[in-house]
Amino acid sequence: MDDEKQSQINATKSGRLADAGAGAADWADLTNECLVNIFSRLSFEERWRGAMRVCKAWNQVCQDPCLNSVIDLDYHFDSAGELPRFWNPEFERRIDNMLRSVVVSSAGCLSQIRLRHCSDRSLSLVAKMCPNLEVLSIKSSPNVTDATMDEIAHRCPKIKELDISYCYEISHKSLIVIGSNCPNLRKLNRNLLNWLDPSQHIGTVPNEYLNACPQNGDSEAAAISKFMPQLLHLELCFSKMTAKGLALISEGCQNLEHLDLSGCANVTSRDIAKAVLSLKKLKTIKKPNFYIPRSGYNAERYGHWNMYDERFQTDVFRI
Repeated sequence: MDDEKQSQINATKSGRLADAGAGAADWADLTNECLVNIFSRLSFEERWRGAMRVCKAWNQVCQDPCLNSVIDLDYHFDSAGELPRFWNPEFERRIDNMLRSVVVSSAGCLSQIRLRHCSDRSLSLVAKMCPNLEVLSIKSSPNVTDATMDEIAHRCPKIKELDISYCYEISHKSLIVIGSNCPNLRKLNRNLLNWLDPSQHIGTVPNEYLNACPQNGDSEAAAISKFMPQLLHLELCFSKMTAKGLALISEGCQNLEHLDLSGCANVTSRDIAKAVLSLKKLKTIKKPNFYIPRSGYNAERYGHWNMYDERFQTDVFRI
């Protein structure tokens, strides 16, 4: 009886192995076109961490230009939250290597880049090899400079969406050259880290980087106003621009439909109400709602905000 049971078990195992072998053979017989079609249904991260590591043949298929027209790691960063290791050179090097690999594999087909913590090292290659780039989102990239953005502007004129939030080595000069050379640009995100209450970033973002927050908000506003009149969506969270800069934007970017001024401490409700009058197409505006900072250091620094100030009267921002 025991021998009979063992025979049944062995037969079952043999059947499973046969099925597995048949399945493997089926996969091996698939053409590259079929595999590309299948892999296109996976996310970039699933291909990079999974399919590419199965075998050499699959690795080669994953490098097909059709599968490398988009690199989107925003979900990964959003789900992980901001971590200290993201700001170290080794992590930046890994992101650069990944982006450079995708750029080479795309053979000029790369149209969307959404990641963080890259540097000039990879973006200079993007500028040289990605003339069809339409979306460039590189938040929290401390080592991307005006020099590389100049290359991007001149060699990637099809850009429609640009996110350079928390990139403190990028100045108003880049906004000028991007606006001058990318006539299709419709969305710009130029948000800064919360300098009103930096305690939320302490321990994650290096202190020296927090202290390097751009001060030239009005210069950036002037560049946006003059060279990006076609914008529909503009985010300037925690910008240090004043009423002067906001007035310039309202005069120069009259097609705006969405404007985010969260944390803009140097403009008042009156300044915003006046600007809105010029923005006839505006559909949504995010108000700079202020609060008393949580940390003891900042509560002392901004203690005068306890006094009555029209900037607290945010109801008038509603349109």
